[in-house]
Amino acid sequence: MLKLILFFTFTAVVLLIVGIHFLFTNTRRRISSRLETYTSKNAFLAMVEKQNAKAKLSFKEMLSKISKVFKSVTLAHRLEAELERADLPLKGEEFITLTLLAMTVPAMLVLLITKSVIIAVLFIFLGFIIPNTMLKSAQAKRLAQLNNQMGDTLVMMANSLRAGFSFFQAMDLISKEMPAPISQEFNRVLREMNLGTPTEEAIEKMGQRVKSEDMDMAITAVLIQRQVGGNLAEVLDKISHTIRERVRIKGEVKTLTAQGRISGVVIGLLPVALLAVLLIINQSYAMMLFTHPIGLILLIGGAFSEIMGILLIQKIVNIKI
Repeated sequence: MLKLILFFTFTAVVLLIVGIHFLFTNTRRRISSRLETYTSKNAFLAMVEKQNAKAKLSFKEMLSKISKVFKSVTLAHRLEAELERADLPLKGEEFITLTLLAMTVPAMLVLLITKSVIIAVLFIFLGFIIPNTMLKSAQAKRLAQLNNQMGDTLVMMANSLRAGFSFFQAMDLISKEMPAPISQEFNRVLREMNLGTPTEEAIEKMGQRVKSEDMDMAITAVLIQRQVGGNLAEVLDKISHTIRERVRIKGEVKTLTAQGRISGVVIGLLPVALLAVLLIINQSYAMMLFTHPIGLILLIGGAFSEIMGILLIQKIVNIKI
């Protein structure tokens, strides 16, 4: 029985490592490998190898087949919108499968090594928190990049309109000339418009996907101008100036509140890390917190106090502009 558990654990670890490698593989490297098939000297042999590789079941296909179990789950449909905002090439059910692997694989390894259920439960909790934290971090990074590009995008659109371009041509210019992620969003709007979606509806969908205050400001101005008329180029110039000032002030505020945010991270992680170290070094000593009634009261009180401290620090350093 133990050998069977070890076998399934090893298989799950391998699948998890391959999945993480697939998620964070550089897109440019994948494109270069595709182009190498047609540009290298041994193009014919490379093409044969590619065809043989396609014949084998890739990890992506395996993950898709395994994840079909969660396809009808409502949470999977909600996660697809979140994954789209983070620009991760995953479906909702695939993210659920990888999260379950991250929860179970490390916990099983720790349980086999330490024979401690408490530590295994702690790793299950971490396996649930880490993928969601990475997802939120990817969303925040992409949103920050998009907000930083909004000023230049609006200036380019305004200059294009002054040069005689139509609004559709100005959006096409943005999708071709600007870097990702702003070019991806405008390219998607153009595809939806080419498929018959009304312009206003396609633009509003972009705002719902991005969930950016700066983007909402520009979209509102465009929609109002399309209804009542006016000089759109001048309006975009003023919005661009406003967005640039907001980005500058946000950068100054972020610099001034860096110490407070670091304090919040240290306060949040230090007790958890100390408890994990005590469980590894002297388990019998730390288990008193979980077995004795006074220890349980102290744990509950400490967790409540820590959560309140983190929330208060976030409230202090989160200055809305």
